[in-house]
Amino acid sequence: MKKDVEAKQSYTFNSAAHRYYALARGTALVCACLTSLTAQPQAPTESNASGATGYAENCAGCHGDLLTGGEFGPALKGAKFHDKWAARIGMALETFISQAMPPANPGGLAPEVYLNISAFVRESNGLSPPSEASADASAAITPTDESVGFVANEANLDPAYHLAISRRAHRLGALTSVTDQMLRNPAPEDWLHWRRTDDNFGFSPLTQIHKDNVHSLTVAWSLALPLGTNEITPLVHDGVMFLNSSGTVLAIDASTGDTLWKFVRPRTGPRIGPPVTQPHSLAIYEDRLYVPTLDNHVIALDVRSGKPVWDHLIPGFRASHRLVGGPIVAHGKLIQGMAGCSGVGEPGGCFIVGLDAETGEESWRFHTLQQGQENDSWNHAPLNERFGGSVWSSGSYNPIDNLVYIGTGQTYHIAALMRPNPNRRPANAGLYTDTTLALNPDTGQLVWYYQHMARDVWDMDWAFERMILPIEHRGESPNVVATVGKLGIVDAVDAKSGKYVFSYDLGLQTLVTKIDPKTGWKVTDPALEPNPKQSRFICPFVTGVRDWPSTSYDPLDHMLYIPVTDACMDFFWKDGEPLDLAYGLRPRPNSDGKTGGLYAINLATGKQDWSRRYRAPAASAALATAGQIVFAGTRDRYFRATDSVTGEELWRMRLDSVPSAFPISFAADGTQYVAITTGGGNPMDITAQSLTPELEATPHATTLWVLRLPAPTQAKQ
Repeated sequence: MKKDVEAKQSYTFNSAAHRYYALARGTALVCACLTSLTAQPQAPTESNASGATGYAENCAGCHGDLLTGGEFGPALKGAKFHDKWAARIGMALETFISQAMPPANPGGLAPEVYLNISAFVRESNGLSPPSEASADASAAITPTDESVGFVANEANLDPAYHLAISRRAHRLGALTSVTDQMLRNPAPEDWLHWRRTDDNFGFSPLTQIHKDNVHSLTVAWSLALPLGTNEITPLVHDGVMFLNSSGTVLAIDASTGDTLWKFVRPRTGPRIGPPVTQPHSLAIYEDRLYVPTLDNHVIALDVRSGKPVWDHLIPGFRASHRLVGGPIVAHGKLIQGMAGCSGVGEPGGCFIVGLDAETGEESWRFHTLQQGQENDSWNHAPLNERFGGSVWSSGSYNPIDNLVYIGTGQTYHIAALMRPNPNRRPANAGLYTDTTLALNPDTGQLVWYYQHMARDVWDMDWAFERMILPIEHRGESPNVVATVGKLGIVDAVDAKSGKYVFSYDLGLQTLVTKIDPKTGWKVTDPALEPNPKQSRFICPFVTGVRDWPSTSYDPLDHMLYIPVTDACMDFFWKDGEPLDLAYGLRPRPNSDGKTGGLYAINLATGKQDWSRRYRAPAASAALATAGQIVFAGTRDRYFRATDSVTGEELWRMRLDSVPSAFPISFAADGTQYVAITTGGGNPMDITAQSLTPELEATPHATTLWVLRLPAPTQAKQ
């Protein structure tokens, strides 16, 4: 459903007309002026007690304990305040408070805290919540609005200020439209996709930072971001970085770290979790940035201003559904998958939609679980007993065959697949779980599928990146689609037909005992069949040898780099319960105490070239570059550069928190950078903590780190 987004969103511009400085009692305070503050959909009413607590902790120091005003802020109570906000109710007090307050940390509080405080202030003045119908899209806060609480000082708008604003305006004005050709073949300095390119390599062709000088890598700039569950992937185009942290979208000058514009859209529905993973990534196409949200909208923003163009709520979602993998763009369609689909009373599985990039309207929908009884693979279970098929990662696109490849996860309720069945080896079981789907992006038609793990009753997803690799294996295929599941098994199938090509097992799992060399069928150990009366000891743990931290593929030498976590589990089947799987984390027997690592697999030869093992589990995706470097992070807060040929550690930096995200590399103004965000809160962060009990948890924060070589040692690109 497409809404009048001007009545629901807010955005800011860092320009002379939209930023002002103030002096109060000799202390310089900076307050952001919003160009548009409009009505937000109202969340469920919050209690006065919660709002009073939030106000006391965050607002009373300026506005007084009783809302009657203080030395740094005006009264938020009384006839004057009431009359002003009653007349402008469509502006949404929530939006103003969440954007501009507190002055030292605008937008820095949790969304629930802002909602509680605004409800407390409204109710203290007898004001009703704003309604969408009463929204006034033209209302705006100006620098002289006394509700801000400070007097603008024009003397601070000096030449230095105007020079900075001019530079930012020039950076935005120089942005070029992103064409289909650019998406198919990005400029080396850009990072236009989740994993940079259509084929999901996660590889940078830049060479300014290379294995002989990476030891000099240092911090170029850093930026504190709104709190979230991390797993953030920025995009970079023409020297502008775009990222989304829990509903705050930023455009940043990639050279300096200056914010160019900011768009904030608080979540409108109830919070899910923790741990709930926020959307990993964005998409960029033509002059728009496409943003999936925490409450299952996709929003299109103007890339030069941050102004919303359209807002589409994906209908049909339920309480546990959420957007995690970002969209991919093909033929003017945004292809976006839904994850979750595990809640009690929420059967039927997940789905993938194709949205029109111009309007946001839904063009097609594909359900990731088999819906009918024809050619049934669910032991004839009705649809209300089928769960799962989550889409946790962005797709990849093959323009030659016009196919989008998307991976799906497992089922969350195995009872239907555990029913007695005389044929324990059907062609497939539990479609389309643990499957590569090849869809036509124009129509959503399923062209082919390959199920990597039939009848997965152990929660061993194959839901991660699908790489399109130019590998000829035994003369079978010039292009394959390859992926690595939780078991640490690499599967490759023909990119055009889906025919099985080859597999490679890292050797860290105990569940699969044999892989058919012709079909890829996985034979599992019968002793590890789920049993409601007895646990099963299985390697790996449920988060897998690998989980969401993506692999990286170097096309120059056919090397695949895989961040791993080495742990095992006691597996329980709780037959009869709504979610019937449970797990207990266990170290590998006779372990060396090293629970993480980075493995290098040569896909041209089918052999492992090297591996490095670490005490701490993997925390970030891998990033390979043409400078013969692989970057990756671990849960001990280290971010490392490794020689991609030998596996030798070349450089490492200990960051403020866990680098639990997707690193990227880009260039701006002739300089190559590497970026990574730190912070946690996702399922891997939580479950992996007990593997290294000596590592203390860091305070919850989300920070963007951008690294470069020192200026005197840079070589020209």
